[in-house]
Amino acid sequence: MREQQLIRTISGTVAVAAIGAALALSATTARAGEIYLKGGLPGVVLGYAHPLNSYFGLRLDAATIGTVSERRTEDGIAYDVKLKADRTALLADWFPFGGGFRFTGGITSSKYSLDLLATGSGGSITVGNTTYTTTSADRFNVKVKLPSSMPYVGLGWGHQVNTGLRFSFDIGAKLGKATLSYALSGPWTSRVSQADIDAELAELRDGVGKIKLVPQLTLGLGYSF
Repeated sequence: MREQQLIRTISGTVAVAAIGAALALSATTARAGEIYLKGGLPGVVLGYAHPLNSYFGLRLDAATIGTVSERRTEDGIAYDVKLKADRTALLADWFPFGGGFRFTGGITSSKYSLDLLATGSGGSITVGNTTYTTTSADRFNVKVKLPSSMPYVGLGWGHQVNTGLRFSFDIGAKLGKATLSYALSGPWTSRVSQADIDAELAELRDGVGKIKLVPQLTLGLGYSF
């Protein structure tokens, strides 16, 4: 509860700062904007930066890794894992020394989900403390989700007032606590105990469920005009 209140407080503070920066932008004379492309975590990033002066700037960008699928084992169960990650961000940059180094804060609108699907095939699956014989119709699906809105904090280089080809990098993180949900289907639904499901979810919470931030590490090129 305290972590959620802290995240909401940070989000509110960042949102107020972003609005203030936007008002400042409307009051300034026109400056050269920059279109940039980055790669790394969280995937491919396309954005626009607008410097307000030598010390402050605003950015809006979008990032995606699309859909990543793999098969992996978690707590003894083989899952088909599917990760989807997309986000847009409104960011405010502060250049404390008037150069390229900056601190960045902002708010992101994100769609981050991790689906873990275990399917039966006539073999056995251990859920919690019990081993169950399955059919091809049996399914155990766990979804890990992050909040749709998360604050971002970080630092980096680039997007300052200038023209021409520009280099930039970012290192930071979006802050938010993951939540878990599950769905059970197939003939084994009537046999799998809630105690075993709760035990399995508890083990997953000790693993993938402990996600509290999404890191960002990107390098990019842009052009100021």
